[in-house]
Amino acid sequence: MCAVFGFLDYKGKISNAVLKKLIHCLSVVAEVRGTDATGIAYVRGGSIVTYKKPKPAHKVKLFFPRGTRSVIGHTRFTTQGSEKRNCNNHPFQGHCGKESFALAHNGVLYNDRELRREQHLPPTPIETDSYIAVQLLEQGQQLDKENIKRMAELVEGSFVFTILRNDNTLFLVKGNNPLALYHFPALGLYVYASTKSILDNALKKVNLNDKCCEVGVLESEIIEITSNGNLSRSTFTMQDYIHSLFNPYNWDYAKWWMEDEREELLLEYCGTFGVSEEEVELLLEVGYDPDEIEELLMDTEAMEEAISEAKALLQCEA
Repeated sequence: MCAVFGFLDYKGKISNAVLKKLIHCLSVVAEVRGTDATGIAYVRGGSIVTYKKPKPAHKVKLFFPRGTRSVIGHTRFTTQGSEKRNCNNHPFQGHCGKESFALAHNGVLYNDRELRREQHLPPTPIETDSYIAVQLLEQGQQLDKENIKRMAELVEGSFVFTILRNDNTLFLVKGNNPLALYHFPALGLYVYASTKSILDNALKKVNLNDKCCEVGVLESEIIEITSNGNLSRSTFTMQDYIHSLFNPYNWDYAKWWMEDEREELLLEYCGTFGVSEEEVELLLEVGYDPDEIEELLMDTEAMEEAISEAKALLQCEA
């Protein structure tokens, strides 16, 4: 349970101060899905720059220079590879021929060790399962939709990949994990995050003064947005990975999938949103699942209403 977020400013109308505030707000709101590490990547002078720290977003100052047109970001909930070793944190850098890129992943990949053997990939000090996607892409000579399709069809697991090429082209690769994308046509701005609630709550804090529309992103779809704002789509076929959940070899990869782990994460960080552990436990007791509580944390009014209803329900049962 991590989060991805970012923007592509293809008209260059928005000030650097507003874009920095946008990334700051997106990262802090995205803490609900991970506080172990925070990172961003952007393009500077035709090269990819990454900045990441093993800290929650509200403790990290995310900087990018004036003139930056695109940023991809990530907040991490650790499943494999200690966040204390910063090389394990997202985004990761890679190269395809003369092109460079950064990649951030939300989800868990279960066949990374198998792919490393089958594809004769070199050993790496990076312990994170996500890094296999970078290594697979580096087998190609170009970072394009065909290369990305090949990678997405080789990996098994749950995923959304966000990839930034060094010409400010953004790729969004949606598996079965959530992803929301908004477009501000007049401003020339695309903004995305793992969930709609993260986007909505972050945008409330940023005064963009313009209308936006939601861009649908389907499962098994690759979205390419070029530096001038042109959007195109292609598709890939996802692997069936359910069997991997029951393979003891991969059991440690899937701890985020297990209900009790997600409940513990909510209990640990609910205070950031002004909600007590007792109130989260109350919602769990009356039947809310972690996904529903996560959404409620983003909406103070809805959370207060849900807590009141839960208390009333339990009083009636008593």
